[in-house]
Amino acid sequence: MLPDLIATLRAAPSIWHKQDIQTAAIALGQYVPDAAGNPIRLGDDCAAIPDGDGYLLLAAEGIWPQLVTQDPWFAGWCAVMVNLSDIAAMGGRAIAIVDALWSQSTEASQPLLKGMQDAANAYGIPIVGGHTNTHSPYDGLAVAIMGRSQHLITSFEAQPGDSLMVAINLEGTYYGDYSFWNAATTADPAQLKKQLALLPKLAESGLCSAGKDISMGGLAGTLLMLCEASGCGALLDLERIPKPANTDWHKWLTSFPSFGFLLSVPPANAQQVTNLFSLQGITCQTVGEIIANPQVSIQHFGESALFWEGKSPLTGFGNARAATQKATQKATQKATQKAAAESDKNVS
Repeated sequence: MLPDLIATLRAAPSIWHKQDIQTAAIALGQYVPDAAGNPIRLGDDCAAIPDGDGYLLLAAEGIWPQLVTQDPWFAGWCAVMVNLSDIAAMGGRAIAIVDALWSQSTEASQPLLKGMQDAANAYGIPIVGGHTNTHSPYDGLAVAIMGRSQHLITSFEAQPGDSLMVAINLEGTYYGDYSFWNAATTADPAQLKKQLALLPKLAESGLCSAGKDISMGGLAGTLLMLCEASGCGALLDLERIPKPANTDWHKWLTSFPSFGFLLSVPPANAQQVTNLFSLQGITCQTVGEIIANPQVSIQHFGESALFWEGKSPLTGFGNARAATQKATQKATQKATQKAAAESDKNVS
């Protein structure tokens, strides 16, 4: 069973399409400097921009064109929801939404707008502007959301020895033929807000500083991205993963859950983290362990198989700690040179 599952996961488009991100990693590098020359790390769920005593968070998603065409209302809803999930994944609270919408007519734009508005209303976050074109030769949608965080949960801080935990809302069903576990569109809006607020509470509690939103790559693909960013590996135990009944492993491990997060948690904090999520009906369990060796293996009933070797990049955003250290040294050197130049000017 395990070798077949590994082979199927390696061939899953939702996972290997993540290699497209290497284009950005090559073009932009591992970090960019802010206005003061301080490094902003790239490759996380959001851009985390230092701002006062916290961070501004900026997330953006372009929606799968086929979904926009086939189910525009759902595409509009998802465009908002996935960005809100990214903001929450980094310990943030969303502030506002903007969108860029292309449609072939005013009529074609209406279900997209309705889906976005319905999601924005459900989560209580305003749509404040964007771009609209109703004379396009195609239909397309992208959404960006701004948020704020006082304490970050990042993809770069998973530590060997941490418990690998998953927090997921199992109170849902699959949406049509899509690999989307829907625990959102028909849920009580008040409950949606309370559940999403758990992530900033988790960050502010100090119980966890590393984790990632389970994205379109599913649990399996998201784990690879988390390990790649942190420069570590993981052992994932199938027996411990919460899963809906009558769902095969390949589908579940590559599904996008409407509420799902992978967390790297110090073992001493694991029970408190579980308790925090359970208060809002979220299933949270330890499903493995973070290890130093940069490879990911999957275990099942005593059998273990290698899924991913760290030397093979997925997104290309790896070695974040080394890149940040290098960037900090460069910024410090630049500041020192500037101070020396000012000193020479004053002397002369």
